[in-house]
Amino acid sequence: MAGECEKWVVMVTAQTPTNIAVIKYWGKRDETLILPVNDSISVTLDPDHLCTTTTVAVSPAFDSDRMWLNGKEISLSGGRYQNCLREIRSLASDVEDKENGIKIEEKDWEKLHLHIASYNNFPTAAGLASSAAGFACLVFALAKLMNVKEDQSKLSAIARQGSGSACRSLYGGFVKWIMGKDEDGKDSLAVQLADEKHWDDLVIIIAVVSSRQKETSSTTGMRESVETSLLLKHRAKEIVPKRILQMEGAIKNCDFASFAQLTCADSNQFHAVCLDTSPPIFYMNDTSHRIISIVEKWNRSEGTPQVAYTFDAGPNAVMIARNRKAATLLLQRLLFYFPPNSASDLNSYIVGDKSILKDAGLEGIRDVEGLPPPPEIKDSIPSQKYKGDVSYFICTRPGRGPVLLSDKNQALLNPKTGLPK
Repeated sequence: MAGECEKWVVMVTAQTPTNIAVIKYWGKRDETLILPVNDSISVTLDPDHLCTTTTVAVSPAFDSDRMWLNGKEISLSGGRYQNCLREIRSLASDVEDKENGIKIEEKDWEKLHLHIASYNNFPTAAGLASSAAGFACLVFALAKLMNVKEDQSKLSAIARQGSGSACRSLYGGFVKWIMGKDEDGKDSLAVQLADEKHWDDLVIIIAVVSSRQKETSSTTGMRESVETSLLLKHRAKEIVPKRILQMEGAIKNCDFASFAQLTCADSNQFHAVCLDTSPPIFYMNDTSHRIISIVEKWNRSEGTPQVAYTFDAGPNAVMIARNRKAATLLLQRLLFYFPPNSASDLNSYIVGDKSILKDAGLEGIRDVEGLPPPPEIKDSIPSQKYKGDVSYFICTRPGRGPVLLSDKNQALLNPKTGLPK
């Protein structure tokens, strides 16, 4: 290890998107390797609006592996972190930084310690797949730091061992996680079905109903479903294989009617499995159910789906609109039913791609107050509003996969000390 006396620090910073499953992953056949009971398909969300940024650093001055998540130090002793670190270290190659006279040989990686800092620009553990983006970013950044030669699909099999859904965040656009058949899990990995430009009409609006940590973690919920739900067994064996084929066709052909029908049905069946679990698991709440009802009524009145909805293990609604026009009409409906608290301004209530507000003719709270009831509501029934039931909305779209950030200012660790800035 050249340059040891200087106590050098070598760093890499990466940014990785989160993803939302449209055909759900729920249930493992192997808890340790995180092997699923069925294939799943997801849409990667634009990292400009939802992402994890991770800086990884190596130095002979570090005396142990350490990690900071959103500014707080966390333990790396858990099996999932250890699995990812072990797998990546075993694939490390020589690294040479000629400019600074640093050379790390392949054999050195076993002895060197790492510092990791990670930051999510969205709520952690609230059903927005923060662990998926987090583990994908960790594996992607470490692979770049250690000059790992494996392709994204092989890296996805390592990220999977941190968090199942993480394997799908190593690609942009539309991604399939193949469940695989091998006992060692080598064939359980992600592949890209289409990139983010393939179907760029789609607009995504997320209603953050709650950013609180969920009562039943996904890991516990899955285990209980596998042990007690007969519906899960039927779903994995009979339903999902057919839906996967249909969803692949819908994505390939940009067939929104089929895409929406499959997405909504699969989300509802996933939550039915949660109810079929003993004891039952409740991830959605009254606000989640109201959003489903609003979308269903509108889709039926139009005769063809305008919006698909899907909910992961939490109450937050992810709504995928067929195009920008449908997205503006959806936003008008959502703001009619769920206006912001008078204290909050529209600018902090709608985050992400704010240009959609202008398209919807909404420049301030007064415009929201003046929204007419949606035409599909029967005039005789006064419509109730639910002010304060949604924390905020995120407007986004399908997005790209992980990238390296070359701007040193975006690093989360100090380049001299390797400690958080």
